[in-house]
Amino acid sequence: MKKINVGIIGATGYGGVELVRLLHSHPNAQLVAVSSVSFAGKKISDIYGNLKGIVDKVLTTEDTVITSSDVVFAALPHGLSEIIASKCREKNTILIDLGADFRLDDEAEYKKWYGIGFEDKSLHECSVYCIPELHREKVDKSCKIIANPGCYPTSVALGLAPLAKLGILSPNGIVIDSKSGVTGAGRSLSDGTHYPEVNGNFNAYKVACHRHTPEIEQTLSELCGSPALVTFVPHLLPVNRGILSTIYATADIHSVEQLHEIYSNFYRNEQFVRVLNIGDEACIKNVAMSNYCDISVHFDKRCGKVIITSCIDNMIKGAAGQAIQNMNILFGLDETSGLDLISPAF
Repeated sequence: MKKINVGIIGATGYGGVELVRLLHSHPNAQLVAVSSVSFAGKKISDIYGNLKGIVDKVLTTEDTVITSSDVVFAALPHGLSEIIASKCREKNTILIDLGADFRLDDEAEYKKWYGIGFEDKSLHECSVYCIPELHREKVDKSCKIIANPGCYPTSVALGLAPLAKLGILSPNGIVIDSKSGVTGAGRSLSDGTHYPEVNGNFNAYKVACHRHTPEIEQTLSELCGSPALVTFVPHLLPVNRGILSTIYATADIHSVEQLHEIYSNFYRNEQFVRVLNIGDEACIKNVAMSNYCDISVHFDKRCGKVIITSCIDNMIKGAAGQAIQNMNILFGLDETSGLDLISPAF
């Protein structure tokens, strides 16, 4: 098979450089161009020394990336991907967007949470939102724009999908307590991500107003077949990477054994979702640097509550790895291509 020419726009952000690292080793892809507004003209290995002598590509313009590539990965803040999508459509280039621009179906919701509307509604009508384990059937060769899901929403959707799809999850009263490593805030520095602020600290942020809330509710509503409402509270962990989401919900469940059987059956054929044994707890260390999602299931019989813990690496399964998994689906490749990563033991 001829290798897929891939390019990355926003290659010097944390998500972008993860794409560089993973695509360099992908057996069916060839990294042909990378771009960055902040570091244009420099080699990407000048910014990230780990790439020196391995990937020494000069950072160019987004137009060069688009014209050189079969597939463009855009790893940019919200509001910047629509114009790229338009340019890709003109060149018949596929766009896999790691930003938020194509994640929400409802323009009013997008405007409410992100402060801007859709510039070109026709682009949104032909985009596909895809968490591979839940939406892969929507992706075919006609897809030109794939909206790569957010990191928190990925951990939550995979954590609740088995109950939601069975119709036994109550769509109301869901409480999501999520913790993320600092890379989730992006490469740009802010007061809250300075080393002295993060090191030795642990805090909630954007309580009940985080922009991933509508994406979580949109996906859960689709899975449940009725509107879902969640209380979502993210926290900042003093670690580089990883997300741990602990989810509290009500479902028609009577024992942890019943719960474990449902999850084991639902994910039995999924390479990247591991349902842990009863009594084990999912943890960040076991998924870091991998495309896996580890799920542990628990049942509080006294309160009648289901408790699900879902762990991913926010930069891989929550961003770059999932984007590559989506590319693999689109081109009919094995979903594990370029993603056979094992988490370090320590």
